[in-house]
Amino acid sequence: MKSLNHILTLALSLLVSTACSGNRQQVTNNSETQEMMNSNGKTIVVFFSHAGDNYAVGNIEVGNTKIVADYIAELTGADQFEIVTHKYDGMAYTPLINLAKEETRNGELPAYEGDIDLSDYDTVFIGGPVWWGTYPQVMFTFFKNHAADLKGKTVVPFTTHEGSGLANCVEDVAEAFPGANVQKGFSIYGHEVRTGKAKVEKWLKGLGY
Repeated sequence: MKSLNHILTLALSLLVSTACSGNRQQVTNNSETQEMMNSNGKTIVVFFSHAGDNYAVGNIEVGNTKIVADYIAELTGADQFEIVTHKYDGMAYTPLINLAKEETRNGELPAYEGDIDLSDYDTVFIGGPVWWGTYPQVMFTFFKNHAADLKGKTVVPFTTHEGSGLANCVEDVAEAFPGANVQKGFSIYGHEVRTGKAKVEKWLKGLGY
């Protein structure tokens, strides 16, 4: 009987030890994942944002996506590169969306100003409004110019919208940068961005920032 009790005690101790080891391993893995995100090297936010006449918010001086990009930069310490074109300046909403539809249908690649060397960055946030189911075509000009630059890097898409969510943006980014580690992405209503910093912060915390 004494021997049996001794065996049972040993077995129970082994089970408890194994369970505790498993829990410690789980905590370590979560910690390592978060540490890896925080030590991802340099981060940049690449974005296109449209000021002027916007659906649901009227005529705005600062585009919805720029506000989100500014939140990301503030909360993560990221650099920024804004994709700028003057093609759409001063356009009312209806002519703008009609032009955007034609550009998307024809696969046009409008020019943008300046450029950025992405070689020093390990994490790239990519954001813009949703026009006809995806990012504005000028962003695809940028994608084409940098198609080989994001191999092995972490890419995080985000959008501002008024009902489209992420639309096809994540899939299109993954197609544009096949060697990148493209994340799930984040979307926020354009009319919410001016009071939506907490939502952006919650999302970024989920990524480990």
